Amino acid sequence: MSGTERYEPAGPSKGTITLVHLYPREMSIYGDRGNTHALAGRIRRHGYTAEVVLHDPGASFRRDAHLLMGGGGQDSGQARVEADLEAIGPELVAMAADGVPMLMICGMYQLFGNSFHTVTGQVLPGLGILDVTTHGNDKRMIGPVCLETEFGRVVGYENHSGSTVLGPGQQPFGRVLAGHGNNGEDGTEGARSGHVIGSYLHGPLLPANPMVSDALIAVAAERATGRPFDPEPLEDPLATEARERQVRRLVGTR
Repeated sequence: MSGTERYEPAGPSKGTITLVHLYPREMSIYGDRGNTHALAGRIRRHGYTAEVVLHDPGASFRRDAHLLMGGGGQDSGQARVEADLEAIGPELVAMAADGVPMLMICGMYQLFGNSFHTVTGQVLPGLGILDVTTHGNDKRMIGPVCLETEFGRVVGYENHSGSTVLGPGQQPFGRVLAGHGNNGEDGTEGARSGHVIGSYLHGPLLPANPMVSDALIAVAAERATGRPFDPEPLEDPLATEARERQVRRLVGTR
């Protein structure tokens, strides 16, 4: 699974953006690899070269990454990556503090928090990049989701038994208009700190919400080239239609 893939633009490249996908084998069970494909394809469409690095446990970590992605997994998958995550954790914490954009979904979102407490009583320490704490329970939160975020309305699909609570002052990724969100009680979904986003939204998230991709890519492009992001005027009619239909179905016109 480990390796490097390159996505070249049709014309001259504006620069190379290195995207690292953390643990694609262990932590990508709900189609979250689709987020990486969406990011790489959109980087290419904007005229940049996407260098995609698939990082497996024990592999050398690319500390020069401009953008990071992680997905969801079972409790067993989280346990299998814990040692490697602990090893590269200080680098990830430093990169997050330095402003490297990151998108962490479901299981990786939990591990970027303070801790994950499994239903069997095991405590998996997190990196503390996001001030959230998660407890596993018997209640499973499944179904389509619609959020109000600073990027606009975002749609996706959740499937998690972990119940996550935000710490004091921790901003959510969005406010729930339909669905369960972090815990089904406080109306929050995900967490956002700087350019790091954690979320339970699968789907995968980015193909239906390209504005979120562009927000991440904009920061990565500037880091990669030292120049402001130079986007192309992309049209996304299928993504727009899919998102708007789900919004209408879930929340109507409100």
